[in-house]
Amino acid sequence: MKSGKLLLMSAFLSLSLGMSQAAIKMEIVAYKQDTASLEGILVYDSAIKGKKPGILLAPDWMGITDIARQQAEKTAKLGYVVFVADIYGKNVRPKNPGEAGKQAGIYKQNRDLMRARAHAALSQLLSSSRVDTSNIAAMGYCFGGGVVLELARSGANLKGAASFHGSLDTPHPEDAKNIKGRILIMHGADDPYVSSADVQGFMTEMKQAGVDWNFIYYSGAVHAFTIPAAGNDNSKGAAYNANADKRSWSAYKEFLTEIFPTASK
Repeated sequence: MKSGKLLLMSAFLSLSLGMSQAAIKMEIVAYKQDTASLEGILVYDSAIKGKKPGILLAPDWMGITDIARQQAEKTAKLGYVVFVADIYGKNVRPKNPGEAGKQAGIYKQNRDLMRARAHAALSQLLSSSRVDTSNIAAMGYCFGGGVVLELARSGANLKGAASFHGSLDTPHPEDAKNIKGRILIMHGADDPYVSSADVQGFMTEMKQAGVDWNFIYYSGAVHAFTIPAAGNDNSKGAAYNANADKRSWSAYKEFLTEIFPTASK
């Protein structure tokens, strides 16, 4: 009986220690860009002490969803402080692709506004006492990939910006000269939503500006290849691809290690 109690106590202690070692917290943060009310999410591991590199996460065109929260949590578990940006505004949460397309279109047509919303979110990340403000990066998915590239083009002090199946075009390619950090593009080789002209235009833009960039194609992958909810039918143009998801995440983790070489995990 005593041995059984000891085993039970040991199991409970192990569980408690495991929980204390990784306690992901999500805090809703109200903020503004000009007069617009916004509401993002700060995500971090409360078990980690001291300041850590901060990462701004720009969600896909559906905005702040459970998927965006999961993506932020995944990065926070690596030991970083993540802020999920609210690009559209408080309570503007698209219910379907049609609504998402309309919202995303507003910012695609107005890159100054897109950049302003990204900078407002970046300011919130930098204001966190948990963040090492000398080590900041940005990541984005689909529409959000385009957002973080525009943030980088605006001259934001980023060590790096990573895009997962994101948009690449910009009306201001000359602004690439303002990019301060490294760029990582993870792209589906069969993505029908990003034209070959956009891909080539992006590469030319980076080369002419002398940016430190890396572009990775994933064979057999289309748009949204990291999103399980996208299904597995490539003919729809957006579909999950387990291999591309796994490989892009590995590339992203290596990217973070490169841009934050002195940050202990």
